Amino acid sequence: MINLSSTATTEIKRMQSKQQKSDTWFRLAVKFGGCSGLFYDMSFVENPTDIESTFNCNGIQIAIDAESLNYLNGLTLDYSEDLVGGAFRFHNPQAMSTCGCGNSFSIDS
Repeated sequence: MINLSSTATTEIKRMQSKQQKSDTWFRLAVKFGGCSGLFYDMSFVENPTDIESTFNCNGIQIAIDAESLNYLNGLTLDYSEDLVGGAFRFHNPQAMSTCGCGNSFSIDS
């Protein structure tokens, strides 16, 4: 299960409104790379693929591939702003360590 904070929901909807099509899906994925071995990837897509699981969270249609879902179960996605600007914050109970960038993590395998 994925959780979105109210501020993350608001920011995703704001970003979604800037897309050419307003009915896009929010794709959340985990890819190999980054400072700690894995990193989060977010994008908007017109339609999920047949192999993606789909969810509706706070009115946001989310698509996640099966492999990424294993790394994202229990994730809370937040959004906050500070003096430097705004950024998404990933609170992943499966992450054993995270990079200072906040977008890269590792798990205990």
